[in-house]
Amino acid sequence: MSVLSLSERVLNVIDELEPGDTLEAKVTRLAESELRRRLARYQLIDRQFQAKYGMTLEEFEARGIIKEMNYNFEVESDHQDWDLAVDGIRSTERQIADLLDES
Repeated sequence: MSVLSLSERVLNVIDELEPGDTLEAKVTRLAESELRRRLARYQLIDRQFQAKYGMTLEEFEARGIIKEMNYNFEVESDHQDWDLAVDGIRSTERQIADLLDES
């Protein structure tokens, strides 16, 4: 276990955001909230691209849509953003599981 020092100002803000309980429990809840916010953002991006292309990222890649669309800049850019979002979903879900497993 590590020892961490926080200023009184930061501790007061944490107390206002998460009253009661131990500092570790408060910080854990704050971290979980931030991870869930990021997860929601990644999931929204994934849903938007699924709606735009009418398929999942895996289907998009398997069908070779980038090549089919003649390597169109927008399609390639969408693919990169979509891939980052799907990877973000996996990573963030893993981080949440790790965080809550430790709690």
